[in-house]
Amino acid sequence: MPLSTSAQFNIILYSILAGILTGAMFDIYRIIRGSKVPKIIIVIEDMLFWILAALVVFCFLLYTNYAFLGAYVYLFMLATLFVYLKLVSPICLKFEISILNFLGKVSRILFKNIVYPFKIIFYNIMGKNN
Repeated sequence: MPLSTSAQFNIILYSILAGILTGAMFDIYRIIRGSKVPKIIIVIEDMLFWILAALVVFCFLLYTNYAFLGAYVYLFMLATLFVYLKLVSPICLKFEISILNFLGKVSRILFKNIVYPFKIIFYNIMGKNN
């Protein structure tokens, strides 16, 4: 039984979203992985990432379109992933890195401000004991 036009459109739409999801996960993975890692560790991390990405995409497609995996689903996912990595990824990487830097600065400032009163109390108590 052929699928209706709306069902086919939904399958294509979810395939495109799955490609974007995979690209966004890959961007986050590249930020987490870093660059100063031994080659064997990178190979193992890459294999684990792609296994996780395949599971996430399969669960996404299972939830959205009952895991209908035709040839054009893979085609649209790969095409979207390619376009994402070439056009959108550099912009997203800069944005994600700036957000992470900002959050790092805020957390350091908050930590220092929270710890400072305890340091004063500790130093006062230790000074009286000597």
